Amino acid sequence: ARQQKGFGAMMSFELDGGEAAVRAFVDGLRYFTLAESLGGVESLIAHPASMTHAAMTAEARAAAGISDGLLRLSIGIESAEDLLIDLRAGLARAEATLTSASRKQVDA
Repeated sequence: ARQQKGFGAMMSFELDGGEAAVRAFVDGLRYFTLAESLGGVESLIAHPASMTHAAMTAEARAAAGISDGLLRLSIGIESAEDLLIDLRAGLARAEATLTSASRKQVDA
């Protein structure tokens, strides 16, 4: 069995591109599980706008600083390198949605 030697971490970040970018980022994650619970040893990801704060109006969420692109991570005990690879791949998928959206605007 492996014992954690350091501490866990929570962090938040925003993706440009709103819900489409969030969906692209989250779809395909291998090590992060989409979940509201943030207290376990596994790495989790939450989308507050559609999960914990979904009952709030868009205006109330905006006033609270909760955008459609906000994601919260809870870092678990998995390999740091595996988690970084997972996050980089998610960012690439999210960026692809922005590139695709830009192409659609140019073509229109």
